[in-house]
Amino acid sequence: MRHFAPILLVLSCALLAACGKKHEPAPTAAAPAPAPAPTQAQVAAEMTDEQRQLARKQALMDYATMEDKYLNDPRGQWAAEAKASSTFGEGPGKSPSTINAAANVTGPVDSKQWTNAQQDIGFDWLETSYAKPVSATEIRVVFRDGKGVEAVSKLEVQDTGGKWTTVWTGLSDVKYDKRGSRTWFVKTFDKTPLPVKAVKVTIANNVQSGYKEVDAVQLVGD
Repeated sequence: MRHFAPILLVLSCALLAACGKKHEPAPTAAAPAPAPAPTQAQVAAEMTDEQRQLARKQALMDYATMEDKYLNDPRGQWAAEAKASSTFGEGPGKSPSTINAAANVTGPVDSKQWTNAQQDIGFDWLETSYAKPVSATEIRVVFRDGKGVEAVSKLEVQDTGGKWTTVWTGLSDVKYDKRGSRTWFVKTFDKTPLPVKAVKVTIANNVQSGYKEVDAVQLVGD
């Protein structure tokens, strides 16, 4: 029995040490990565013809609702006069057609437009004036078929004292709105401290190649 005593002592110590150890949690399997959301093209491909027709009609309804809100905004007013840096058809010994004149921008949206003279050279500007000066908060420029909407580079307002102030400048983030024949370039800004009587829209012609066509310019304010 004496020979077994040391062995029993060693076994007892080993058992005590094993009991004192903390049980390590078993490694958990990594959670599977979430499936990527279906793209718009994939969703469209999986739609039935009836669903596509309904989606198209809904897009048209959304466009009509948006445009109706702008057209009937009680705080908005349309230009009384307009002039531009260039007009399509002008040149030495040439007179541009009234079809393309800046005067077409006056009044509400009517599918008549001003067309500039350059497709991708330099800058053009369109200046519109209004019958009632207002403390302005927004400008809406209506482009025919989106022609030029991506090339707008600056918006300025002129107060009743004759001073011009830039209210926005940069690269246009507005794309051609395929839901309708007009694309609205809309920019909101802090209310001007003095009443505004005129708006100037500057266009960088090479940013969006092609002739630019503006139907109307709406000034919003109180």
